[in-house]
Amino acid sequence: MDYDFSKLSHTEFESLARDLIGRAIDVRLEAFTEGPDGGIDGRYVTESGALILQVKHYQRSPFSALKTTMTKERPSIDRLQSKRYILATSVPLTPGNKTSLATIIGPTLISPGDIFGADDLAALLREFPEVERAHSKLWSGSTTMLETVVTDAVKKALAKPGLPSVLARLLPTPPSASAKPDEAPAQHDVIFLLKASPTDDEFALWLAPKLEAEGYRVFADILTLQPGDRWRREINAALQYRAAKVLLVCTNTTLEDPHVLDDLEIAFDVAKERGDKRFIVPLRLESFRKVKGLGDAVPVDFVRGWGEGLALLLDALKRQKVPRSDERVIDPNWEIFRRRGAIPLVNEPERLTSNWLRVVEAPDDIHYYESSGVVDQATLKRAVAAFPFPAALHAAGFLSFANEAEIAEALGGVGRFRAVLSIPIVEFVEHGSRRLGLLRQPASNIINTMFKEAWFGFCRKRGLLEYRYSGSIGFHASPGLAATGQRIPWGRQGDRRSSMLRNAAKGYIWQFGVTALPTFWPFWHFKLKSRVLFAADNGTPSGLEIDDAKKMHRLRRSVCKGWRNKQWHGRMLAFLELLSGESAFISLPLSASSAVIMEAAPILFSSPVSTALPDVLDADDEEADPSTLGRPETEEEVEA
Repeated sequence: MDYDFSKLSHTEFESLARDLIGRAIDVRLEAFTEGPDGGIDGRYVTESGALILQVKHYQRSPFSALKTTMTKERPSIDRLQSKRYILATSVPLTPGNKTSLATIIGPTLISPGDIFGADDLAALLREFPEVERAHSKLWSGSTTMLETVVTDAVKKALAKPGLPSVLARLLPTPPSASAKPDEAPAQHDVIFLLKASPTDDEFALWLAPKLEAEGYRVFADILTLQPGDRWRREINAALQYRAAKVLLVCTNTTLEDPHVLDDLEIAFDVAKERGDKRFIVPLRLESFRKVKGLGDAVPVDFVRGWGEGLALLLDALKRQKVPRSDERVIDPNWEIFRRRGAIPLVNEPERLTSNWLRVVEAPDDIHYYESSGVVDQATLKRAVAAFPFPAALHAAGFLSFANEAEIAEALGGVGRFRAVLSIPIVEFVEHGSRRLGLLRQPASNIINTMFKEAWFGFCRKRGLLEYRYSGSIGFHASPGLAATGQRIPWGRQGDRRSSMLRNAAKGYIWQFGVTALPTFWPFWHFKLKSRVLFAADNGTPSGLEIDDAKKMHRLRRSVCKGWRNKQWHGRMLAFLELLSGESAFISLPLSASSAVIMEAAPILFSSPVSTALPDVLDADDEEADPSTLGRPETEEEVEA
């Protein structure tokens, strides 16, 4: 490329010459502002002396003009007393021209080679193209140079960063001259998790660290900490080279992801090559369409619960002898990725509504009754079971909160009973009873069960719909208490709102309810767990009962999936309003003359910090948002 230095001003040419000469002799030359420079356009100073650069820029002037100027400059050059003098000029020079200039300059010029003419500077520009790019006036009209600059910029913008180390460690080492031909192949010791992003990220971040805690080595694309399919080719290569097993997350959404399908094809090829019919292990998170190529592979069931599914998966990996290490190292990148989606904390206090109802009153004592005569134990057991209030059989008698008159009236036909022992209820819960041979825990369990029975009796009397879940009983709003689509008001005066407890959705009727769990620590309270019961919508108020626990579970996961915290909160408060009516308390009878009484409003807690939620909506918009699934858009929480 030919360079036209005439495009440059004197200052621009000085800057160019200083950059080129500095690169050529590998030093950084000082630059100075415009003005009288005493013959110094660049300088490099050491203990032994100074190197001086002088630049002469002539726009299409002959050599004679430069020669005349340098003759006049000789006294100034001598006064500088430099250790080394270099001249750069835009004038083209012949060898004779350089010899003539060397005679004029004098002894500070070490050799004619320290005189750089136009052709020398052009050669340096070709040697140091980065200097050329820095001085755009030189090439602003050059199509070739413009294309080069733009192309390099695009390549830089699209260039991949370095391969993540967590992935690089799984790839085969490139062959080298020192490599031995009989070196052992890589061990197949990595479990690959095939999933869709971001659909399955939550499950992957839960499962992978737990597998690593068991000694397995796990890889998923999350570990590259890069979005999209930036490392897909390398990931596929690692799968072929190191995979011991492939865990396939099975949901319809995941199995429609094109990247997952591409990875699955490679996994099928690896399985065929190794002759391992169980190379791919399906993980069922929901019902999913049949996958061609998996054949009769039995999926590990995570539908009933992730914890239960993990136990089944660990058993399968152990039976299939998947390699694992005694050193159980959990990759920190799982946590790093999880924290990317974390909600930041704000240093501001926030009031939070709990699901706890504080117990404000309970009987002082619990009584132990025994018969004064002989009583048939089977008859006593039936009589206690038929007693309308909580009672607990123990030894030859029973425990109850009822007084002797109530017991005589209810159990007089069975025998004559008297209270042989009255124990303060707090003492009984915290220490048990030595006289009755009850330690603290069994005694606490008895009171806990009696409080539960009091809750059951209260809910049944109110006409709530009862349903037995696994290990607990839930009570739900019934058609007689809340019609389908009816809003139940709740909240304080001046801030009254309303929420639905029953409604139709997707061909089913959902019915909100709770399970109540008495608890004595850190203080006495009932903890409420939200429940949703479903019935097939057959046009009747109650609907058709569903006698299938698995189907009920699937409906809860789909219909209630989009309910936000505000909606659960509103339904809980509406349910409590339904139970308490105009009262501020809920009274659970323990006998005809005693009760355990709790506040009808949940306990409020104060958090020292709050969160900056990304999608804060007002109360009405929150409930009406279309992402809330399983209900008509009109079923919003509204002003009562």
